[in-house]
Amino acid sequence: MNTATILCLALCLDALLGEPKWLWQRVMHPAVAIGKIIDWADTQFNTGTARRLRGVGVILALVLAAWFIGKTLSVFGWLPQLIVVAILLAQRSLVDHVRAVGDALRLSVEDGRSAVAMIVSRDTAQMDASDVTRSAIESAAENFSDGVLAPAFWFLIGGLPGILIYKAVNTADSMIGYRSEKYRDFGWAAARLDDVLNWLPARLSAFLIGATHSVLSEWRAVRADARKHKSPNAGWPESALARALNVAIAGPRVYDGEKRDFPFVNVRGRMDLGPHDITATCAALWRSWGVALGFSVLLAIVL
Repeated sequence: MNTATILCLALCLDALLGEPKWLWQRVMHPAVAIGKIIDWADTQFNTGTARRLRGVGVILALVLAAWFIGKTLSVFGWLPQLIVVAILLAQRSLVDHVRAVGDALRLSVEDGRSAVAMIVSRDTAQMDASDVTRSAIESAAENFSDGVLAPAFWFLIGGLPGILIYKAVNTADSMIGYRSEKYRDFGWAAARLDDVLNWLPARLSAFLIGATHSVLSEWRAVRADARKHKSPNAGWPESALARALNVAIAGPRVYDGEKRDFPFVNVRGRMDLGPHDITATCAALWRSWGVALGFSVLLAIVL
């Protein structure tokens, strides 16, 4: 069974089952295991001098370990690969988490704030309904890229070692890839390598969203807004999804009690947002996922 066929089955299995709580309450999820390793490395090596060099060493060790585990599991055939890939894809869980924000927001703004706080790192206490919705849309766009498209892409390119390396680096970036005083040096390698691994998948995600929502004619505007983002990659799917929904997202937000004036993405889009926009976001995620699945099927046939 070729890699593309395994990916097709894994995409469908993830869409069908998502993240079953009964399983992960009994067994440690691979992402949690990676996180524990990174947390241990942070405690042990993010001290003293030469922190950047230590961080490079940690990432190199993670990459080599992921490569070795992937190569070893691949020896046992297609079934272990299918299971691991389905676990590391996050389409169903992403849609479920985003939809939960819309459902909560229909009850009250306070419920919406509590729900969106589960998927974003910004302060939510003062958010209104539009702020909650914008945050959910941004999270949906970014996570479609790095939780679905990027893992699928790197599995196609590098097999099981490829997707495991990507997941290890992406998890490290989410934990230590900050520009804070504590992680500026130690997390440098994680952040830079994550930028490299997400460069093409982020733009492919934007293309998929654009192609499925008649947005490709606005590609120059998508690119222009993407370049305003603090990340070299996250702005691409966010900009494409904002135009697909005809909404303005991003803009000012609060982190650790401090308001930061980020520019709006698709500033001409609607500013007054609500739960119906989150429903539309979930539909857009599935539509884009469907095209990705179709492309994988085509590759499986051709290869």
